[in-house]
Amino acid sequence: MRRHWRALLASVTAVLAGLVATTALLPASPASAAALTEVTGFGTNPTGIRMYLYVPDRLPAKPAVLVAVHYCTGSGPAFYSGTEFKSLADQYGFIVIYPSTVRTGNCWDVSSAGALTRNGNSDPVGITSMVKYVQQRYATDTARTFVTGASSGAMMTNVLLADYPDVFAGGAAFMGVPHTCFQATAGNPADPSQQAGWNSACASGQVSKTALEWGNAVRNSYPGYSGPRPRMQLWHGVTDTTLHYNNFGEEIKQWTDVHGVSQTPVKTDTPQSGWTRTWYGDTSAQPPVQAISIAGVGHSLPMAGQARMAISFFGLDGTPVSPSPSSPSPSSPSPSPSSSSPPVPGGCTASISLNSWNGGYVATVTVTAGASAINGWTVGTTLPSGSAVTNAWSATGSGTTGAVTFTNVNYNGAVAAGRTTQFGFQGTGTGPAAATCTAR
Repeated sequence: MRRHWRALLASVTAVLAGLVATTALLPASPASAAALTEVTGFGTNPTGIRMYLYVPDRLPAKPAVLVAVHYCTGSGPAFYSGTEFKSLADQYGFIVIYPSTVRTGNCWDVSSAGALTRNGNSDPVGITSMVKYVQQRYATDTARTFVTGASSGAMMTNVLLADYPDVFAGGAAFMGVPHTCFQATAGNPADPSQQAGWNSACASGQVSKTALEWGNAVRNSYPGYSGPRPRMQLWHGVTDTTLHYNNFGEEIKQWTDVHGVSQTPVKTDTPQSGWTRTWYGDTSAQPPVQAISIAGVGHSLPMAGQARMAISFFGLDGTPVSPSPSSPSPSSPSPSPSSSSPPVPGGCTASISLNSWNGGYVATVTVTAGASAINGWTVGTTLPSGSAVTNAWSATGSGTTGAVTFTNVNYNGAVAAGRTTQFGFQGTGTGPAAATCTAR
């Protein structure tokens, strides 16, 4: 039964659309070479999670650090490819750590006693070791260390801010749940809602506590701590049925109580149609708590442009760094796909990885550019009889049964020669085994 719930969580939380410096610039470590690099031997790591690091070619003195935590079924490299944090790091000169979990379903531990306690024996310890490694190796500004994540990664964002308020200055959680909401007790097969790794009551929005109770949950993760608390930015889609929208309000209760500010917003605006943004505590660009609710959107954040708002909340969007000779100007937008462009030599290939269960599946598709860079792609596949696409992320789909196609979105169409990007889709029935790719 526990495996069933983990598979369910992995299937429905697979998402991705879309996630200051001084003028004295220093080159990044040659080891990084402005590419995603896996780092080993970074410190205490009780659960054996993996560390991927992106260091831009150009950094300010004492750069900031951002930890970007992936969703269920994802990975550090997938979150790197599927969000805008890398391009923002190039533009503003901060380092990004992409942790990668190794447990079944690729969900983070946000439910065990070890995860919910400072210096426990679970994933938060390994992630914090990554941070300390980078802080020491790159002489970063330790007062500007931040964390963001989507779905399971958003849950981990809540956990890290609670366990390590002295390490992180702020967080941005895209469609998560409050710290300890997923707390569960293993070993009770008669009650799957209490299996470690999954809490159906929390996921369905049935867990409600007072602000004080939620605040105490944070404080109890690091008893005796009396220092400053990290600022928090919260995001949630109103029609989210995977991690119910009610969790958004519970998170607001929790973090306003932690900061000792009113749950009544001091300012409200609409940055885009259907978006409602509220400030708590003060009306500055970086208030103690900020929350963005998006109408008509389900479990599919962060979407394009939202990563930049998170970076702004962190205060990392100051003066852009000077571009390196080998990098495109950070002030120039990435090339957008053009249907009128001739085919690019080398083309592209596509491969499918399936996470299947009885009656459904999640497909992760890897698009690889050939000998030349591409500026857009279309992936086609044929679904087996009885299969239907129900949701897709990081791509625009056409068709739901039979022959279906997926086209890049605005932030992942440009792929360098030999490099990859990923998108995914969820479906009923049995998933396809192969796909074709056409470059544009």
